[in-house]
Amino acid sequence: MTVTAVQSSAPKIGRLVVVGLGLIGGSFAKGLRERGLCREVVGVDLDAESRRLAVQLGVVDRCETDLAAACQGAEVIQLAVPILAMEKLLAELAKLDLGDAVLTDVGSAKGNVVRAARLAFAGKTVRLVPGHPIAGSEQSGVEAANAGLFRRHKVILTPSEHSDAAAMALVESLWRELGADVETMEVEHHDQVLAATSHLPHLLAFTLVDSLAKRSENLEIFRYAAGGFRDFTRIAGSDPVMWHDIFLANREAVLRTLDTFRDDLDALRDAVDAGDGHQLLGVFTRARVAREHFSKILARRAYVDAMHSTDLIFLAKPGSSLSGRIRVPGDKSISHRSIMLGSLAEGTTEVEGFLEGEDALATLQAFRDMGVVIEGPHHGRVTIHGVGLKGLKAPAGPLYMGNSGTSMRLLSGLLAAQPFDTVLTGDASLSKRPMNRVAKPLREMGAVIETGPEGRPPLTIKGGQRLTGMDYEMPMASAQVKSCLLLAGLYAAGRTSVTEPAPTRDHTERMLRGFGYPVSVEGSTASVESGHKLTATRIEVPADISSAAFFLVAASIAEGSELVLEHVGINPTRTGVIDILKLMGGDITLENQREVGGEPVADIRVRSAKLKGIDIPEDLVPLAIDEFPVLFVAAACAEGRTVLRGAEELRVKESDRIQVMADGLIALGVKAEPTPDGIIIEGGSIGGGEVWAHGDHRIAMSFSVASLRASAPIRIHDCANVATSFPNFLALAAEVGMQVAEEGKA
Repeated sequence: MTVTAVQSSAPKIGRLVVVGLGLIGGSFAKGLRERGLCREVVGVDLDAESRRLAVQLGVVDRCETDLAAACQGAEVIQLAVPILAMEKLLAELAKLDLGDAVLTDVGSAKGNVVRAARLAFAGKTVRLVPGHPIAGSEQSGVEAANAGLFRRHKVILTPSEHSDAAAMALVESLWRELGADVETMEVEHHDQVLAATSHLPHLLAFTLVDSLAKRSENLEIFRYAAGGFRDFTRIAGSDPVMWHDIFLANREAVLRTLDTFRDDLDALRDAVDAGDGHQLLGVFTRARVAREHFSKILARRAYVDAMHSTDLIFLAKPGSSLSGRIRVPGDKSISHRSIMLGSLAEGTTEVEGFLEGEDALATLQAFRDMGVVIEGPHHGRVTIHGVGLKGLKAPAGPLYMGNSGTSMRLLSGLLAAQPFDTVLTGDASLSKRPMNRVAKPLREMGAVIETGPEGRPPLTIKGGQRLTGMDYEMPMASAQVKSCLLLAGLYAAGRTSVTEPAPTRDHTERMLRGFGYPVSVEGSTASVESGHKLTATRIEVPADISSAAFFLVAASIAEGSELVLEHVGINPTRTGVIDILKLMGGDITLENQREVGGEPVADIRVRSAKLKGIDIPEDLVPLAIDEFPVLFVAAACAEGRTVLRGAEELRVKESDRIQVMADGLIALGVKAEPTPDGIIIEGGSIGGGEVWAHGDHRIAMSFSVASLRASAPIRIHDCANVATSFPNFLALAAEVGMQVAEEGKA
């Protein structure tokens, strides 16, 4: 069989030996052979037919029956035999002169492999890199070997502190060449994670089927079983010998996981016996939505990763006028706070219009993890069964905040006074965001909080601390810092007051009052005292003005446009974008003004207008901090110069929004000069070209808007994150007349 090698950047190795030519070992060998990474691939297997097929199918170059002959001169030896055969194989390898060969494996219980290697190679040097590819197929054997089996699947390597760094790098590079997503993990942690996510489900499936099958009166259960039973018990059809080996090899971790599950199962039985519907609802809603939530996060992340790897590009074409009536998604800030305060309230809170975006869902899941029963979201409706200010329970593990800085900063205030320890983590982007701005004042109140290097996540919060209220003057305007400290003040002894240097959004103060908690606001100082309670209420979340901002600017700059944005929140601490556009000459009117759940709401009518450059008043900067990327586009279309100062906060958002927007505008022919705390933009014509969003959703959408006045199409790179923050942006843009779409779908 002729194999065409695929060009590779990984280091070439001489001889690769794969011991065990089943699905996993065969796929590893075949993939590396087809990529031309090895001068020779040698297979070893006890089964003669497997050896014959491996050569015939191009899985290996040749096979050997003698292990010593196969391993002579080998640079990498992959061990792909059953777990309980590993001990004997390692003992045989220890008798050989392996030179500098690197040993690695594919077993799912790493502690057993490491112990066997330590015993076999006692007193000898061995370059071992334990590994576990999380991939498989319903087919088995060397005939099922698939060179693409590991593509976009995880491979976990479990090196020790004594592992050879060069050997580790080599094994990692080989897996990456096969398209795998390689992670490292400590041996014990790996075995515990796999015990919970893989081994326990198989144990339960085997046990349930066996329990029913051995009772003749239960045969009708199989006859009339619905899809759920078949789905759950499908894994009971797995290889019994293989799973026998796995459970014996990883028995300690399996037993720990099984004991925890047994405790939860006993609690569930007690709830059924007592007719405790609230307990049952809590378990079922947490389970259902946790599965949906993390499945969505992983699906979105897989989508974003895939799109980043292929560079998702928006193609934005010059447009004509905009028209119509649309409603943008619900306000993210209010959605966050509705979950937080609803969870801490006494009684049941109903929320309508909840934003079902990844950030708000991270907050919702965090409170589920702390024992709050929350139904939904379903079409924007959420029902929260509050537990009171002192009713939260310790989460089983770290609370994952995704990319939500709001979630992490506000929760740190609430959690600083809880009786239990918590750890707040986030994705790679959030892990670069500064957290000392909340950690430092919370420490002054008595909290014990540890951050990562340079004050970045993760946050480790020590429970059981007694907080004391204080008067805090914020060095810079930040609604997140203010809200964090006010929420901590709900638990702190005495009075907690926060004075801000400039107005910021006041959703927390408004919503606290809506839940019946007294809040004092005197000028620029907001304060609370502990000792009161939150009472459940009904919340209607208005449309998010930050999302509406893209269309406010779009209709302002596109000649002949008239657009109505419905039910938009016009909280005076959020309307900086409207104020700035009006100062520039924008034609914006508020219609049907009303108050919903303590928040002012209106329909916003915007017509195209000739904009002029201005010096943006610094007191408006905090009121429009998230909207500046698209306001920069308005400035590029305005007559004259626009100057922004006092906005250094923009440099530590999802991207450095000052520099990234300046780079993009310059690429389109606009004169833009970034400054340490702002930007200077000379209005004029906008050309077409290539710009980069750097994974920042607001940058991508802002340049989409810029295309309305461009002389040629704009190709916007790295736009995948738009789908996670404003999933229907492209659909709404098309509805009102913008010509922007994913490249290839335009």
